[in-house]
Amino acid sequence: MSSHEEKSKEIVEDSIASADIDSIVDHNTHLKRALKDRHISLIALAGIIGPGILIGASLALANGPASLIIGFGIVGIIAFAMMQSLGELATIYPTGGTFSTLGNKFVDHAFGCAVGWNYVIIWIAVLANEYNTVAAIMQFWGPQVPLYGYILIFWAAFMAFQFLGVQAFGEAEFWLALMKICGLVAFYIFSIVYCAGGVSGTPAFGFHYWNDPGAFNHGFKGVVNTFVFASTFYSGTEIVAVSAAEAKNPSRAVPAAIRQTFWRILIIYMGIAVSYGLTVPFNDPSLAAGTKTLRSPMTIAIQRAGWEGGAHLVNAFILLTCISAINSSIYIGSRTIVNLAHEGSAPRFLRRVNKRGIPYAAVILMNCFGFLSMMNVSTGAAKAYGYIVNLSGVAVFIVWGNVCFYHLRFRRAWKLQGRSVDELPYKGLWYPYLPILGIVLNIFLALIQGWSYFKPFDAGNWVDAYILLPVFFVIYFGYKLWNRTKWVNLHDVDLDEGRRNDIDVGGKGRWIP
Repeated sequence: MSSHEEKSKEIVEDSIASADIDSIVDHNTHLKRALKDRHISLIALAGIIGPGILIGASLALANGPASLIIGFGIVGIIAFAMMQSLGELATIYPTGGTFSTLGNKFVDHAFGCAVGWNYVIIWIAVLANEYNTVAAIMQFWGPQVPLYGYILIFWAAFMAFQFLGVQAFGEAEFWLALMKICGLVAFYIFSIVYCAGGVSGTPAFGFHYWNDPGAFNHGFKGVVNTFVFASTFYSGTEIVAVSAAEAKNPSRAVPAAIRQTFWRILIIYMGIAVSYGLTVPFNDPSLAAGTKTLRSPMTIAIQRAGWEGGAHLVNAFILLTCISAINSSIYIGSRTIVNLAHEGSAPRFLRRVNKRGIPYAAVILMNCFGFLSMMNVSTGAAKAYGYIVNLSGVAVFIVWGNVCFYHLRFRRAWKLQGRSVDELPYKGLWYPYLPILGIVLNIFLALIQGWSYFKPFDAGNWVDAYILLPVFFVIYFGYKLWNRTKWVNLHDVDLDEGRRNDIDVGGKGRWIP
């Protein structure tokens, strides 16, 4: 056994001696490690299926079916590159605060702070969008209740559920994920049957809508517009890194979840892009029925097939995804905030965790951000959705690009300290080409994602699209000047800090080698 391996075993944080698995907690954040392998796997596979991709995609489809596939495909390549880097990092350092913690460790504490808060911003935007969506859906069935009434009802319900603990969250997400997969598969089958003429009274039309009205709407501008939506829809692919801190067996669960990335992208995102483009023309008036509503392409497709009552079934399915998405948004945002607080990048009171391992201060704060959805009362659901998507789009590219950058810094430190790549529990594919490609594509899309607002110039949307770029540097330089942080010397990085044992391995802990 090498000297660094001996040192590694000496600093293991976890006590595996206790027979009470639920009592095993992270010694830094005090979060319970109660998520099972099957929880992590299903959360990674389908936890990312949110109402955005089901209902907000109507705004993306308006750019044309080919634009939708190109946008989803390119962002899918970026997501795949990022996930390979993330898989390597999160397996060896299952901290849960990957986006800030590893920035602190391998770059600069100020850098980790800036990336961490950008990640929180993503989930604030997603959370507000989901409350926006759930209120719009409920008004479809009960218009007598105002939008803010539904938001308040669901806000209280989700707050209560979060206090049941991480095991309840994992179990709920497991079953919700299964139902979401079944719902998507059912729609894919419907799309094939519908296009093949299997619906009574409807002749086979195949790819007719790709010719009439066409594959593209607004040309290159339409393609660029889909990047912003796609980046928001892909948010959540990285949930594996956040949940790793509360996983029982990160060295087993994280790599397994990462290996599913290709199939997630192909089956979920590309499957949806193709089925929407087949069944709904981009000029269908229902896609933009007004600023006060959002319509799902699923609903439109089923109604075009002649089943008017199908809207209720689709809305029920979307409501189910809303429950999952809001639950996940509060979970991810609160765990990121509690890690930032422990690192000195957020107020100290946000570190507070109760006896059940719930970071209640961070949970309450995160859920309060959901009240941003109240903007739909005056602007309408569709406009509110567009504003929030623009804001979060560039944050996704900032965070993903920096995960790839962390990977390069980690491998450099690993090599400088004389360690072999063969020692890594999980190795990202095609290093260093994939992380470099990820960095380049993320920078490119971050810069062009607001391109469509230049001509004609739309000042409000332009600012909305790019504001987080300067905000990132304001956070970085502000924290750096205030705390006098320095760029990390990779020769001095403690490569064993943050590693830990698995729990469920023959009744004993297994060291992540």
